[in-house]
Amino acid sequence: MSSRIVTCVQCGQRNRVPAAASGKPVCGKCRAAVPWIVDADDLSFAAVAEQSSTPVLVDLWAQWCGPCRVVGPALEQVAGELAGTVKLVKVDIDQAPRVQARFDVKAVPTLMIVRDGRVIARQTGASSPAALRSWVERTLQDTKTA
Repeated sequence: MSSRIVTCVQCGQRNRVPAAASGKPVCGKCRAAVPWIVDADDLSFAAVAEQSSTPVLVDLWAQWCGPCRVVGPALEQVAGELAGTVKLVKVDIDQAPRVQARFDVKAVPTLMIVRDGRVIARQTGASSPAALRSWVERTLQDTKTA
């Protein structure tokens, strides 16, 4: 499994974030929560997304998909705004056909929220950063009280 470099929204420090780990990543400089944005494929999906102790926003996308290229930056913005609350896992369906088949992905982008290994919400299509953030926050709040 690989790691990714993310920038701390508080101080601008670049931090290496592991794909799978316990806890939540923090900035090495200022100790603020940093966006947890990682990639997964067929081999790493279970460890990266389903076994995460942090709720996961899964982005099932494809390089050839125009709406996916639009929603990608919006999702990264939301992951930054919700740093410490949610982990963004990006799955290129062309590189992860088993994940695509398992979740019966017929259109991209398909977004899922996974908590404790279960899909608790799913939507298809691109949305604005504000709409995405609202959907994630509402879903996590609703399932916390359920």
